[in-house]
Amino acid sequence: MLLLSLVLVVLDGAIANVALPSIAASLGAHPSDTVWVVSSYQLAVLVALLPCGALGEIYGPRRVFLIGVALFVVASAACALSQSLPMLVAARFAQGLGGGAIMALAAMNLRFAVPQRMLGTFIGFNAMTIAISSAAGPAVAGAILSVADWPWLFAVNLPLGALVLVCGGILGNLDGVRRPLNLRALLANTAMFILFFAGAELITSAPLTGATLIAASILCLVLLLRLERDARSPIVPTDLLAEPGFRIAVIASVACFTGQMLAYVALPFYLQHTMGMTPARTGLYMMAWPLATIVVAPVAGRLADRIKTAWLCSAGGGLLALGLLLAALLPADEAALGFLVGTTLA
Repeated sequence: MLLLSLVLVVLDGAIANVALPSIAASLGAHPSDTVWVVSSYQLAVLVALLPCGALGEIYGPRRVFLIGVALFVVASAACALSQSLPMLVAARFAQGLGGGAIMALAAMNLRFAVPQRMLGTFIGFNAMTIAISSAAGPAVAGAILSVADWPWLFAVNLPLGALVLVCGGILGNLDGVRRPLNLRALLANTAMFILFFAGAELITSAPLTGATLIAASILCLVLLLRLERDARSPIVPTDLLAEPGFRIAVIASVACFTGQMLAYVALPFYLQHTMGMTPARTGLYMMAWPLATIVVAPVAGRLADRIKTAWLCSAGGGLLALGLLLAALLPADEAALGFLVGTTLA
């Protein structure tokens, strides 16, 4: 049930891209404006992650998780019924808030839903589920659009989301620790992400405005950390960040995922413009990455129950760096083989 909820969230983050031309034609919108159908969802997920984690500790992870699922389902219905682009963007933002709650609380619920000795295995299945959903997103969208209009991309969430709500009763009814939520920190967190996204959007067309907004987002981050330092119920775990091991793990995760996402954005352009591949062939080559994750994730999860996780993480980071290096430096006459090896290692 927890894995199904993650499938819904990850799929909805991937399937909308394929439908943007259809959405633009159906709603009479400019193609460049439809990008907000994707961006609003991603922004809302980011905005919701930290506050929902704190809310889960205050009111109980099961309760907040199910509220997030309910919001996701209702917002999916609103997406399917949207008659204009602003309405669809607003519904996608609400859907992203529900998705952020699901992603924040799924891991917390998983910790209490499975035996401690099997936690590493289930974390591996969790990573595999996300990888499969990411890889399948464009194919699922194409299959649905081949037989139905774009609203059905969101309508299919309704029965699946209802199933998650019904099955939510099997989760342990864990009570939270009732404490006041730091509303000023919540506002600073929200403003930080909104200002950063807006600044990144404007940095090329209006550099001064974009840079100002990004600088304002950094100030919001500083304010957030100051507010959280002595908070009774922080949304940012500043006490954990004070631990060297946790801090290093966070920095390593940010570095790895930044490299991965930058490569994922740049590689399609490289494959098509430099290597002359067709879009269909590009898609096949790009699948090497998530398919390798699907194979390795459950194995890594089992190994995490037996081997020191620091060694596994170091090996994973090293392979990621090696794979990206091979993909970047491969010669043109050995491009295909080198790219496959590089991205599979990554």
